[in-house]
Parts: sequence; C-alpha cells; structure tokens
Amino acid sequence: MKKLLKKLGLALLIVFVLAQFFGPEKNQGDLASVDAFLAETNPPEDVKVILKNACFDCHSDNTTYPWYNAITPVNYWLNDHIKHGKGHFNVSKWNDYSLKKKDHKLDELIEEVEEKEMPLPSYTWTHGDADLSPEQIEAVVTWAKQVRTKYALQIKQPQ
Repeated sequence: MKKLLKKLGLALLIVFVLAQFFGPEKNQGDLASVDAFLAETNPPEDVKVILKNACFDCHSDNTTYPWYNAITPVNYWLNDHIKHGKGHFNVSKWNDYSLKKKDHKLDELIEEVEEKEMPLPSYTWTHGDADLSPEQIEAVVTWAKQVRTKYALQIKQPQ
C-alpha cells in the first residue's frame, strides 16, 4: 500500500510539474484600449485611480497579472474570472456599445459597487487597494450617476 501511495504521489507531482508549462492565453491587450472609455466618461482623478486599481484588470483587455498567475491551476482560475468580468462589462469595447447599453452598464456598475459585489472579495484579498472605502464607493457612484444623466439627455434627443 505504501508503494502504491508513493507512486501515486510521484505521478501527481509529475503531472503538476508538467502542467506548469501550459496555461491559458493572457489578457494583455493595449492599455490604451481604455482611453475611449476614460475620455467619454471623464472620471475625476480619484475615480480614475479607483477604476485602475479595482476594475480594469478584469473589465478591460489588459490585465496586470500577480506573481501567482504563473502557477497552474491558479492561472486558469484567474483567466476564468477575467473572461467572466469582460463578458459582463469591458471598458476596452466601450465604443462598440450603444448609448443605451453604456447607460445600462453604468447602472449595473452603480448597483454592484453600492452592494459591495464588486470588486470581488477574491480580488480584494490580494489587491488591498481595490477594497473600496465608503468614500470611494460614493465617489464612483456619484461619477457614474453624472455620466448616466448625460447619457439620458442624449438618448432623449432625436437623432
């Protein structure tokens, strides 16, 4: 029985080591892809910093990866979070969204941030600067509501 456990342990170790040579494709697009979003929504500097620290890694085409992303299977777990985040809201695709969709995405952002659903706790565990204070939440919500007001006026205007 001991020999079987040793062989099984050795086999698992070999599989783990070999798995380190494979991983998902990284989300490393151009950081300039968020420029259109920033230019159109014009967040104040404090909100821009919050967005960069708490949102853009999972909600843009460019992620700054932590050191532990080099470990399989953690890299697959992170990749799944990024794909899921971009599927819901991708600031790098802001220009592809209609005005109504932009308004809806900001409405969702407000709701998720106010309810402290975003950023995810699994993200804030390792990114302390993404753990938003009540003041930061208020700043993000106030900015997003102002942008939504601008969009509401544009939506009402005849094309």
